[in-house]
Formats: sequence, C-alpha cells, structure tokens
Amino acid sequence: MKGNRQWIVTIFILTFILAIIFSAVSNCIAAVFNEVALAIILISVIVLGIMFDCIGVSVITANEATFHSMSSKKIKGAKETITLIKNSSKISTICNDVIGDVCGIISGGLGAVLAISLSTTTGINNTVISVIISSLISSMTVGGKAIFKSIAISNADRIIFVVGKIKHFLKIK
Repeated sequence: MKGNRQWIVTIFILTFILAIIFSAVSNCIAAVFNEVALAIILISVIVLGIMFDCIGVSVITANEATFHSMSSKKIKGAKETITLIKNSSKISTICNDVIGDVCGIISGGLGAVLAISLSTTTGINNTVISVIISSLISSMTVGGKAIFKSIAISNADRIIFVVGKIKHFLKIK
C-alpha cells in the first residue's frame, strides 16, 4: 500500500510539473504567433496526446515473450521494451493519464486563445467561434484516439518496440 501511495504522489507531482511546463510554453508561443501558427501548435498538441494514448494502449497489450527472445539475441531495444511491459500499468498511466490529459487541458486552453484571437481578427461572435473550436478539438481528440486504439492493439509489439528502441538510443533507464 505504501508503494502505491508513493506512486500516486509521484504522478501528482509529475502531472503538475508537466502541466506548468506545457502551459507556459504554449501560452508564450500563443502570445507571439498568429492564428495559423497557433492552429498548427494546437493540432500538434492534439497529435501528441493521441500518440501517447497509442503508446499507453500498446504497452498494456504487447506480448512480453516476443522480446525475451529478441533480448537473448542482443537486439537493441528489446531489454528496454521488456522493462516497459513489466511496468505497463505505470507506463500506461503516464502515457494515457498524465501526458494525454495534460495535452487535453492544454489543447482546450490553446483553443480558447485561438477563439479570442479569431474573434478579434474577424469580428465574428466569440461564443460561435469558441463552440466551433472546442467541438473540433473534442472530435479530433476522441476520433484520433478511437482510430489509434485499434491500431495500437493490432500492432502493440511493433509500437512498443519502437519506444524501447528510442529508450535504448536515448539511454533512458
């Protein structure tokens, strides 16, 4: 029970720090760029959330046995992939809940900034633009995650092995 409590505190702190960093960076960028750049940043945040959701699903559904065989053959990234799979609940929490939810919150904030900017530039009612942008953000996020969940389940071993290779290349423990 003590380890679980420590994990929850760690996740709380990690989420808080990531939210501060992502929000600060996105708000600073939003203040400097025009609507087109802001829309590109917004789409990038949504895509990042979808990618991490895909990784979170893949790590839960990947087959560990495949990577033991690869690890015995000294294939780079296999050992790291096994570590990811053995810690699948934590990795999934980080990917789906921490990064995914932070991206969702930041995309909402960026959408609000974009709506205000577009309303000011075009003279169109802010409420109308806000409803349209928030609907687009929601549909892109939910639709993207729905599409990539089935891809993540079907290709779990390949996806998580790519993450393992990246982890090996970056020498992340």
